[in-house]
Order: sequence, then structure tokens, then C-alpha cells
Amino acid sequence: MKLYIADAFTDKLFGGNPAGVVIFEDGEDFPAAETMRKTAAELRYSETAFIKQLSEKEFNIRYFTPADEVDLCGHATIASFSCLLDAGLVKDGEDYINHTLAGTLNIGIKDGFIMMDMAVPEYIGTISAEADLRELYDIMGLPYAPVEAKDVYDEEIQLLPMMISTGLPDIIMPVQTRCDLEEISPDFERLTELSKRYNVVGVHAFTLDAADETIRAHCRNFAPLYDIDEEAATGTSNGALTYYLYKNDILKTGNSSAFVQGEAMDRPSRILSWLDEAGKNSDADVCVRVGGSAIILAKGTILL
Repeated sequence: MKLYIADAFTDKLFGGNPAGVVIFEDGEDFPAAETMRKTAAELRYSETAFIKQLSEKEFNIRYFTPADEVDLCGHATIASFSCLLDAGLVKDGEDYINHTLAGTLNIGIKDGFIMMDMAVPEYIGTISAEADLRELYDIMGLPYAPVEAKDVYDEEIQLLPMMISTGLPDIIMPVQTRCDLEEISPDFERLTELSKRYNVVGVHAFTLDAADETIRAHCRNFAPLYDIDEEAATGTSNGALTYYLYKNDILKTGNSSAFVQGEAMDRPSRILSWLDEAGKNSDADVCVRVGGSAIILAKGTILL
């Protein structure tokens, strides 16, 4: 079995979000789930991907945090297909299919850039009661204050936290400024309990107070329920953020967005997303894709 370590959503070594990638060769099957979880815990990255090739164009990828298996992981998918490219199992300029617990997703590779479908966007609910808002922001180390923005019609709107999934459910939590984002300091024990109560992976905080016009939002992501205090780049969460912006009339279909994450961890990441109208056979009104590059840090073999 081949083992890779790759930094995803970056074009610089030691930037982005690192992931372990294990590639099973010659028809090898997955080992027991607990073996894969323990391997992920040993590697100590937020996620490790385990890849089985099904055919020339199809792969089955399973994703493990140190604590548990998850349905999908964006940055580990970007890392996986970059490693498959290095291993000669996929080709640049081609499209592939990734079978995951979140569904069957399309993957495209162009000039080393990996583009991946997100799962069908799902709006789960809005946190709107004042007591619940104060609890959430207090857990994140901030006083609650209404967050305002302008929609595509140039009208002032108030942004509220929403629970959204494009593969994994998160609380998408707005803050007003980059200073507010930097000041977030969660109570991880309380955040773990809150995540259990809302049945989400964690909190994806963002601000539209962008450093320049090429950036849609700056983000931070916290998932202590899965032994991830903070994550430097999260494809699924930024896919959910893309849908959040659409739900709040801040983003229209046919547009792309660049999200910057990992600055507080000194691992700057750049995640690109695309929002398009869904096809006629889709259950959703829109489809979300997320993309980025990855840099391979190390490769070798692993004995399982």
C-alpha cells in the first residue's frame, strides 16, 4: 500500500491543510474500519483518506478522523486525487467518479487543479432565538451582535447562523469583521456538546470583510467533536458556505468564490467554489463544486 502526505488547498509546501492518503493496490480491499481509524489517529492529521480503485475511472474513498469515519472530506479528496495523479492512476485533463458515503461525486483534473462536486446542498435550519444566538457566540468566545451585509440587490440584510450540509453538516456562523474572526477562542468542551445537540460536525465561522476584492470571505473552522480543534482548510464547509451565501441572496448562480482559511494557524489556504444551476434530473435547485491544488510532502509504503 502506498502512503502519501499532502498539503491541500495550497500551492506552497506547509500551507493549506495536510492529509494522509493511503492507496490500496492490486485489488486490495479495505481493512477493518477500526484499523483505518487507528491509522488516522497514528498519522494525527485531521483526516486521512483510504482509496480503493474500482475501475479505470472510478474510485471508492473512505475518510477517517482520529476519532471516527466521516462521510466526506473536501481537502482529503483534493489531496487524494493529487496523489493518484502522482501514482499514475489518474491522468490530467480527465474526469473521474468518487464513490463516498455522501454519494457518488464527479471529479475533474485540469493542469493539476482538482475540482470536485459537493453532495446535494441541504438547508437544515436557522439559529434565530436570542438565547440560542447568545449561547453560540459565547461558546465561540464572542459577544453576540447582529451581523449585517448587503445582498445582490444592494439591500441591507441581517445574517444569522444556519445549519447547512454539502456532505457534512456544519453551523455556518457569520461575524462582522476580520478582527472578530481573529478573536474567536472557543470553549471546546461546550462546543463539543453543542455540536452533539445540533447534530453537526462543528462551526464554520466567516466574515465578508475581505482583505481584497479577489476574496469572497475569510473563514475559520472548528470541529472538536471529531478531535479537530481547528482546521486550516475545509472543502465541505466552504461548499456549505457557498450555499449559505446563495440562500441569503449574496451570491447568484454562475459565480465563483475564493475563500481564505487557515490564517490563524499560519497555514494559509485558498479554496475555490462554483455555484451553478442544477441539472434537470437533480433534486436540488443548485449544485456546488469546490476546487484547489495540493503539494505532496512525502510518499512511501504503509503496512496494514
